[in-house]
Amino acid sequence: MEKKVKKDPSQMRHGYTTGACSTAVTKAALTALITGDALEEATISLPIGRDATFTIEKYDISDNAVSAETIKDAGDDPDATHLAHIISTVSWSDVPGIILDGGIGVGRVTKPGLPVPVGEAAINPVPRKMILTTVQQTLEEFKINRGVKVVISVPAGEEIAKKTLNGRLGIVGGISILGTRGTVVPFSSSAYMASIVQAISVAKASGCEHLVLTTGGRSEKYAMGLLQDLPEEAFIEMGDFVGFSLKQCKRQGIKKVSLVGMMGKFSKVAQGVMMVHSKSAPVDFGFLSEIAHSVGAGDDLVLEIKNANTASQVGDMMSAINNFDFFNKLCESCCHSAIKQVKGGIEMETAIYSLKGQLLGRAVGIESIDEINRDRG
Repeated sequence: MEKKVKKDPSQMRHGYTTGACSTAVTKAALTALITGDALEEATISLPIGRDATFTIEKYDISDNAVSAETIKDAGDDPDATHLAHIISTVSWSDVPGIILDGGIGVGRVTKPGLPVPVGEAAINPVPRKMILTTVQQTLEEFKINRGVKVVISVPAGEEIAKKTLNGRLGIVGGISILGTRGTVVPFSSSAYMASIVQAISVAKASGCEHLVLTTGGRSEKYAMGLLQDLPEEAFIEMGDFVGFSLKQCKRQGIKKVSLVGMMGKFSKVAQGVMMVHSKSAPVDFGFLSEIAHSVGAGDDLVLEIKNANTASQVGDMMSAINNFDFFNKLCESCCHSAIKQVKGGIEMETAIYSLKGQLLGRAVGIESIDEINRDRG
């Protein structure tokens, strides 16, 4: 088999947000409602200060309403909404002004803490402004003074939403209409980071003062088993963004944070690395060997750890001799690194699990950095 060649990020194709697509089909539908002409393309202004032209795939025209449809192109970004059909149905309204709502496949907000009020369609502020501004400009262009209703739909939205954090955020029935730039930057971390901020906001608005940050779905499952008294909103997948997530917790006034993950990534957190992607800073095996030595590991094992290939391998070595003090101390170091990252003010705890779900170590109730760990990281 030929090895797949990775694309140069600078050569990757940018795509468009659901907000930009919704704006384009709204303009197309409204223009057709006014003129009777079904244009093949619609050009809109993006928040980043340039225009973009969208192909309109399909129209459904009646006397009082027009639906226009486009297919979302996310470019080279691995976006859950790539190739989704985005539809806007525009109709005349007896009520003055512009009414904007979500139809099939667009979620509805059920929990506070999001930038959209409870009960409204999950159309975020920037896309909402884009759509409303474009409708107003189009009405003015054709010198029309009538009320308009706009309904955005995504036929496959409810299924697509299962691949997103919407359920956890209290957005039910479909996806959110998103985007602050209008374009999608390939492999950008900004969308994921934005979802972390929203998840913390929802948890805070739901009354959660103790949040659980996990590195992925498996560690979240283990965390939910460990901390069963906490509501679902309290559990947030931070991925590799440990430092960013901790700072957001501090910024939003969260009192207590539990970190739950596995040996590989948390070995980095323990040594003070706050972005734990596999390509970030390497695991410091000298650091791990020092911890092993401090909890009574023999010289031969300490040397073996110093020359290990992976953090998971070190975890297996210490598990094999049932030295769980090693993992407890590693958890303490994670807490100290986290407290240093946010400059105090949060009570920390950490739990490290094996891949099979065995709780290897835990540290709880840590609110300050001890003298040994003060300069670490």
